[in-house]
Amino acid sequence: MHIVGRGAGGSQGAGKEDRQHQESRLDQPTRSKDGAGKPTGSPGDHKTRNRQAGPTMPGANLLDNRGWSAWLPCLKTALLHLFVIYASVPFLIRLFPMLLTKFVFLNMFKIPFFVDLSRPELLLNHTVNFYLTTEPEVTIGVWHSVPASRGVEAQGKDHSWYEEALGDDNPVILYLHGNGGTRAADHRVNLIKVMSAIGFHVLSLDYRGYGDSSGFPSEGGFTTDILYLYDWVKARSGKSRVFLWGHSLGTGIATNVARKLLEDRGTQVDGVILESPYTNIRDAAANIPVTKIYHKFPGFDYLILDTLALADLFFQSDENVKVLTSPILILHAEDDPIIPSHLGRKQAGRDSSWQDPFLLLEAADCAGSPVLYMQHCCWKMLCSSLRSPSVPTRTRTRSGLWPFLISWAWRMTTFLSIQTFPLL
Repeated sequence: MHIVGRGAGGSQGAGKEDRQHQESRLDQPTRSKDGAGKPTGSPGDHKTRNRQAGPTMPGANLLDNRGWSAWLPCLKTALLHLFVIYASVPFLIRLFPMLLTKFVFLNMFKIPFFVDLSRPELLLNHTVNFYLTTEPEVTIGVWHSVPASRGVEAQGKDHSWYEEALGDDNPVILYLHGNGGTRAADHRVNLIKVMSAIGFHVLSLDYRGYGDSSGFPSEGGFTTDILYLYDWVKARSGKSRVFLWGHSLGTGIATNVARKLLEDRGTQVDGVILESPYTNIRDAAANIPVTKIYHKFPGFDYLILDTLALADLFFQSDENVKVLTSPILILHAEDDPIIPSHLGRKQAGRDSSWQDPFLLLEAADCAGSPVLYMQHCCWKMLCSSLRSPSVPTRTRTRSGLWPFLISWAWRMTTFLSIQTFPLL
């Protein structure tokens, strides 16, 4: 038998096959003993292979594509909803004109929050709160601040003392605030402080539907409230001069009241100050920032501006001032973010007989913006001018974005301080 010779040749062939088989096994991942088929080789080798395969894995691109495709339907739905809301608002206003009164008056925002309006001493010294019933089921809240020169004397006094103090020959200002908020708003409190420090009695109220006053807001109702307060003051102020100071929305109310007194009673108000005025509510609605997005909307005039008349909203200051014989002063900040200053210029040009009663505030001598200037330096100057025959006509200083930002930072600081500390 040729076993030896065959074995020698076979062993060489078998050895070669064994080496090839072992090399092929080294190239394959080792499998676990349980036969699950999971690789148990070197972790570093697997990580390297995963990194190399990562960029070309079809699953990764599929996940990315699925992420974008999942967001696109949501984005389309959100944009569609926004467009539907945008397009439906003008039609809703036309169908329900009373909705427009909410946008104009903003009396639902009782800002600042958490302020007890029946306790003005938390915000102001020598100030008392009281209520007047101007019509059945309509009661308005009023603050009366006496001149700061009588502040010590006013300590501990009741409401009857404040009533008698109105006859001390110091001038009286009825302050008619703008839309939104209450008589406790920071800029309104600051104005009361300035005018009181100079020597004015200041009576600031919340119209019906505002603050703690009852009733529902309306243009005619506002006029009724102010006429009642005016009569109440005149019955107690003797020969003291009484001025109407209107701000923003309040400028239309002030001219309505002054015209009503003149035409119905022949009474001339001692003076009217219009701060940030508008010519009429239609012009104001066409120029405020919130309506600018609808200027190109088909039927803007018909759907929105014409609806103001259906809601009995007119506030025609431009027509009122034509018949007034009272001294009138108009002031407007050039950076007014709500009522543009060109409406103040337009209002000032309504009567050519006026001796340039327009004070354009272009910037801030008080280290800030015209808004800041309006709130401090200008008020002091104007309050002083009410006591003298001469009225300043124009003030021009620097302007720009940086002063404007400073003013808003200052206003926020003031708001926080009012919430925390009582003001002097």
